[in-house]
Amino acid sequence: MLDWATAAPAVTAAFVASTVEVTEAFTIVLAVSSVRGWRPALSGAFAGLVVLAIIVVALGPVLNLVPLNALQIVVGVLLLLFGLGWLRKAVLRAAGLMALHDEDAIYQREAARIHGDTQSAAAADGVAAMASFQAVLLEGLEVVFIVLAVGAPRAGRPSLMLPASLGALAAFVVVMAVGLLIRKPLALVPENTLKFGVGVMLSAFGVFWTSEGIGAPWPGDDWALFGLAAAFLIVALALVALVRPRKTVLAS
Repeated sequence: MLDWATAAPAVTAAFVASTVEVTEAFTIVLAVSSVRGWRPALSGAFAGLVVLAIIVVALGPVLNLVPLNALQIVVGVLLLLFGLGWLRKAVLRAAGLMALHDEDAIYQREAARIHGDTQSAAAADGVAAMASFQAVLLEGLEVVFIVLAVGAPRAGRPSLMLPASLGALAAFVVVMAVGLLIRKPLALVPENTLKFGVGVMLSAFGVFWTSEGIGAPWPGDDWALFGLAAAFLIVALALVALVRPRKTVLAS
Protein backbone atom coordinates (compact mmCIF):
# COMPACT_ATOMS: atom_id res chain seq x y z
CA MET A 1 0.00 0.00 0.00
CA LEU A 2 1.30 3.42 -0.98
CA ASP A 3 2.39 5.69 1.85
CA TRP A 4 1.11 9.11 0.85
CA ALA A 5 3.33 10.78 3.43
CA THR A 6 6.33 9.40 1.54
CA ALA A 7 4.74 10.35 -1.78
CA ALA A 8 4.08 13.96 -0.75
CA PRO A 9 7.46 15.35 -1.97
CA ALA A 10 6.95 13.72 -5.39
CA VAL A 11 3.40 15.07 -5.67
CA THR A 12 4.49 18.56 -4.63
CA ALA A 13 7.48 18.67 -6.99
CA ALA A 14 5.42 17.39 -9.92
CA PHE A 15 2.56 19.80 -9.24
CA VAL A 16 4.67 22.95 -8.83
CA ALA A 17 7.00 22.20 -11.75
CA SER A 18 4.09 21.25 -14.01
CA THR A 19 2.25 24.43 -13.07
CA VAL A 20 5.16 26.45 -14.45
CA GLU A 21 5.37 24.45 -17.69
CA VAL A 22 1.61 24.33 -18.31
CA THR A 23 1.36 28.08 -17.70
CA GLU A 24 4.02 28.75 -20.33
CA ALA A 25 2.37 26.42 -22.85
CA PHE A 26 -1.09 27.87 -22.20
CA THR A 27 0.18 31.42 -22.72
CA ILE A 28 1.48 30.56 -26.20
CA VAL A 29 -1.66 28.60 -27.15
CA LEU A 30 -3.78 31.52 -26.00
CA ALA A 31 -1.68 33.92 -28.07
CA VAL A 32 -2.19 31.69 -31.11
CA SER A 33 -5.94 31.62 -30.55
CA SER A 34 -6.10 35.41 -30.24
CA VAL A 35 -4.56 35.81 -33.71
CA ARG A 36 -5.95 32.88 -35.71
CA GLY A 37 -8.78 31.51 -33.56
CA TRP A 38 -9.16 28.39 -31.48
CA ARG A 39 -9.17 25.88 -34.34
CA PRO A 40 -5.45 26.03 -35.30
CA ALA A 41 -4.49 26.63 -31.66
CA LEU A 42 -6.29 23.54 -30.38
CA SER A 43 -5.33 21.36 -33.37
CA GLY A 44 -1.65 22.12 -32.77
CA ALA A 45 -2.01 21.55 -29.03
CA PHE A 46 -3.81 18.24 -29.60
CA ALA A 47 -1.10 17.07 -31.99
CA GLY A 48 1.50 17.91 -29.36
CA LEU A 49 -0.40 15.90 -26.73
CA VAL A 50 -0.61 12.91 -29.11
CA VAL A 51 3.16 12.96 -29.68
CA LEU A 52 3.72 13.23 -25.93
CA ALA A 53 1.47 10.22 -25.32
CA ILE A 54 3.43 8.19 -27.88
CA ILE A 55 6.73 9.14 -26.21
CA VAL A 56 5.41 8.16 -22.76
CA VAL A 57 4.13 4.80 -24.02
CA ALA A 58 7.46 4.11 -25.73
CA LEU A 59 9.51 5.07 -22.68
CA GLY A 60 7.78 2.62 -20.34
CA PRO A 61 9.23 -0.64 -21.75
CA VAL A 62 12.64 0.97 -22.28
CA LEU A 63 12.91 2.06 -18.64
CA ASN A 64 12.10 -1.47 -17.49
CA LEU A 65 15.20 -2.73 -19.31
CA VAL A 66 17.57 -0.34 -17.54
CA PRO A 67 19.15 -1.56 -14.26
CA LEU A 68 17.63 0.32 -11.34
CA ASN A 69 20.90 1.70 -9.97
CA ALA A 70 21.99 2.94 -13.39
CA LEU A 71 18.58 4.53 -13.90
CA GLN A 72 18.80 6.29 -10.54
CA ILE A 73 22.27 7.69 -11.31
CA VAL A 74 21.35 8.90 -14.80
CA VAL A 75 18.04 10.40 -13.76
CA GLY A 76 19.57 11.86 -10.59
CA VAL A 77 22.35 13.64 -12.49
CA LEU A 78 19.94 14.94 -15.15
CA LEU A 79 17.50 16.06 -12.48
CA LEU A 80 20.28 17.86 -10.60
CA LEU A 81 21.43 19.65 -13.75
CA PHE A 82 17.86 20.52 -14.63
CA GLY A 83 17.15 21.83 -11.13
CA LEU A 84 20.37 23.81 -10.91
CA GLY A 85 19.58 25.42 -14.26
CA TRP A 86 16.21 26.61 -12.94
CA LEU A 87 17.77 27.68 -9.65
CA ARG A 88 20.55 29.66 -11.36
CA LYS A 89 18.03 31.70 -13.36
CA ALA A 90 15.80 32.13 -10.31
CA VAL A 91 18.74 33.47 -8.28
CA LEU A 92 19.69 35.91 -11.04
CA ARG A 93 16.09 37.11 -11.36
CA ALA A 94 15.70 37.49 -7.61
CA ALA A 95 18.95 39.47 -7.50
CA GLY A 96 17.78 41.77 -10.29
CA LEU A 97 20.45 40.62 -12.76
CA MET A 98 17.96 39.00 -15.16
CA ALA A 99 14.55 40.18 -16.31
CA LEU A 100 11.60 38.56 -14.57
CA HIS A 101 9.59 36.02 -16.54
CA ASP A 102 6.61 37.97 -17.90
CA GLU A 103 3.68 35.99 -19.31
CA ASP A 104 2.07 39.17 -20.69
CA ALA A 105 5.25 39.95 -22.63
CA ILE A 106 5.46 36.38 -23.95
CA TYR A 107 1.81 36.58 -25.02
CA GLN A 108 2.38 39.82 -26.93
CA ARG A 109 5.60 38.55 -28.53
CA GLU A 110 4.05 35.29 -29.73
CA ALA A 111 0.96 37.05 -31.04
CA ALA A 112 3.10 39.55 -32.95
CA ARG A 113 5.32 36.79 -34.38
CA ILE A 114 2.39 34.74 -35.62
CA HIS A 115 0.63 37.81 -37.02
CA GLY A 116 3.79 38.92 -38.79
CA ASP A 117 4.33 35.53 -40.45
CA THR A 118 0.95 35.48 -42.17
CA GLN A 119 0.98 35.38 -45.97
CA SER A 120 -2.31 33.62 -46.64
CA ALA A 121 -5.08 32.17 -44.53
CA ALA A 122 -3.78 28.61 -44.97
CA ALA A 123 -0.17 29.59 -44.26
CA ALA A 124 -1.23 31.64 -41.25
CA ASP A 125 -3.18 28.74 -39.78
CA GLY A 126 -0.21 26.43 -40.38
CA VAL A 127 2.19 28.76 -38.59
CA ALA A 128 -0.27 29.16 -35.72
CA ALA A 129 -0.83 25.41 -35.35
CA MET A 130 2.94 24.77 -35.42
CA ALA A 131 3.55 27.36 -32.70
CA SER A 132 0.90 25.74 -30.53
CA PHE A 133 2.30 22.26 -31.27
CA GLN A 134 5.86 23.25 -30.34
CA ALA A 135 4.77 24.93 -27.11
CA VAL A 136 2.78 21.92 -25.91
CA LEU A 137 5.41 19.39 -27.00
CA LEU A 138 8.45 21.16 -25.51
CA GLU A 139 6.82 22.15 -22.23
CA GLY A 140 5.12 18.75 -22.04
CA LEU A 141 8.43 16.93 -22.45
CA GLU A 142 9.75 18.76 -19.40
CA VAL A 143 6.66 17.69 -17.45
CA VAL A 144 7.15 14.06 -18.57
CA PHE A 145 10.79 14.14 -17.53
CA ILE A 146 9.95 15.58 -14.11
CA VAL A 147 7.21 12.99 -13.50
CA LEU A 148 9.53 10.15 -14.53
CA ALA A 149 12.36 11.53 -12.41
CA VAL A 150 10.44 12.01 -9.17
CA GLY A 151 8.15 9.02 -9.60
CA ALA A 152 10.39 6.21 -10.86
CA PRO A 153 10.81 3.23 -8.50
CA ARG A 154 13.79 2.97 -6.19
CA ALA A 155 15.50 0.00 -4.64
CA GLY A 156 13.09 -1.64 -2.20
CA ARG A 157 10.53 1.16 -2.68
CA PRO A 158 7.30 1.28 -4.66
CA SER A 159 6.94 3.41 -7.74
CA LEU A 160 5.65 6.94 -7.18
CA MET A 161 4.58 7.34 -10.79
CA LEU A 162 0.89 7.47 -9.86
CA PRO A 163 1.15 10.28 -7.26
CA ALA A 164 3.64 12.20 -9.42
CA SER A 165 1.33 11.87 -12.41
CA LEU A 166 -1.61 13.02 -10.29
CA GLY A 167 0.39 16.06 -9.22
CA ALA A 168 1.12 16.93 -12.86
CA LEU A 169 -2.50 16.29 -13.85
CA ALA A 170 -3.74 18.51 -11.03
CA ALA A 171 -1.48 21.31 -12.27
CA PHE A 172 -2.85 20.90 -15.78
CA VAL A 173 -6.46 21.02 -14.57
CA VAL A 174 -5.89 24.05 -12.33
CA VAL A 175 -4.02 26.09 -14.94
CA MET A 176 -6.46 25.23 -17.73
CA ALA A 177 -9.51 25.95 -15.55
CA VAL A 178 -8.20 29.35 -14.44
CA GLY A 179 -6.88 30.20 -17.90
CA LEU A 180 -10.09 29.34 -19.73
CA LEU A 181 -12.11 31.18 -17.10
CA ILE A 182 -10.27 34.49 -17.45
CA ARG A 183 -8.94 33.92 -21.02
CA LYS A 184 -5.89 36.02 -20.35
CA PRO A 185 -2.19 35.29 -19.89
CA LEU A 186 -1.66 33.94 -16.39
CA ALA A 187 0.58 36.84 -15.39
CA LEU A 188 -0.71 36.65 -11.82
CA VAL A 189 0.86 33.21 -11.33
CA PRO A 190 4.04 33.84 -9.28
CA GLU A 191 6.08 31.93 -11.84
CA ASN A 192 9.48 33.27 -10.82
CA THR A 193 8.82 32.30 -7.20
CA LEU A 194 7.60 28.87 -8.35
CA LYS A 195 10.74 28.38 -10.42
CA PHE A 196 12.86 29.22 -7.38
CA GLY A 197 11.03 26.58 -5.35
CA VAL A 198 11.11 24.02 -8.16
CA GLY A 199 14.84 24.55 -8.65
CA VAL A 200 15.37 23.85 -4.95
CA MET A 201 13.19 20.72 -4.98
CA LEU A 202 14.58 19.24 -8.18
CA SER A 203 18.16 19.85 -7.07
CA ALA A 204 17.42 18.09 -3.78
CA PHE A 205 15.83 15.15 -5.63
CA GLY A 206 18.83 15.00 -7.96
CA VAL A 207 21.37 14.73 -5.13
CA PHE A 208 19.18 12.22 -3.28
CA TRP A 209 18.69 9.98 -6.31
CA THR A 210 22.33 10.07 -7.39
CA SER A 211 23.43 9.13 -3.88
CA GLU A 212 21.00 6.22 -3.74
CA GLY A 213 22.13 5.06 -7.17
CA ILE A 214 25.74 4.74 -6.01
CA GLY A 215 24.63 3.01 -2.80
CA ALA A 216 25.24 5.80 -0.31
CA PRO A 217 22.36 5.83 2.22
CA TRP A 218 20.97 9.01 3.75
CA PRO A 219 20.34 9.40 7.48
CA GLY A 220 16.61 9.63 8.05
CA ASP A 221 15.94 8.02 4.66
CA ASP A 222 13.28 9.98 2.72
CA TRP A 223 13.23 12.70 5.37
CA ALA A 224 16.70 13.67 4.18
CA LEU A 225 15.00 15.27 1.16
CA PHE A 226 13.71 18.05 3.40
CA GLY A 227 17.20 18.66 4.77
CA LEU A 228 18.67 18.77 1.26
CA ALA A 229 15.95 21.17 0.09
CA ALA A 230 16.60 23.41 3.08
CA ALA A 231 20.33 23.42 2.34
CA PHE A 232 19.78 24.35 -1.33
CA LEU A 233 17.32 27.08 -0.29
CA ILE A 234 19.74 28.61 2.22
CA VAL A 235 22.60 28.58 -0.29
CA ALA A 236 20.39 30.05 -3.03
CA LEU A 237 19.13 32.87 -0.79
CA ALA A 238 22.71 33.60 0.29
CA LEU A 239 23.74 33.80 -3.38
CA VAL A 240 20.89 36.24 -4.08
CA ALA A 241 22.19 38.51 -1.34
CA LEU A 242 25.78 38.06 -2.51
CA VAL A 243 25.31 38.84 -6.21
CA ARG A 244 22.63 41.54 -5.85
CA PRO A 245 24.07 44.86 -7.08
CA ARG A 246 24.90 47.21 -4.25
CA LYS A 247 23.49 50.73 -4.34
CA THR A 248 26.19 53.32 -4.02
CA VAL A 249 25.44 55.97 -1.41
CA LEU A 250 26.86 59.32 -2.44
CA ALA A 251 28.11 61.63 0.26
CA SER A 252 26.34 64.95 0.28
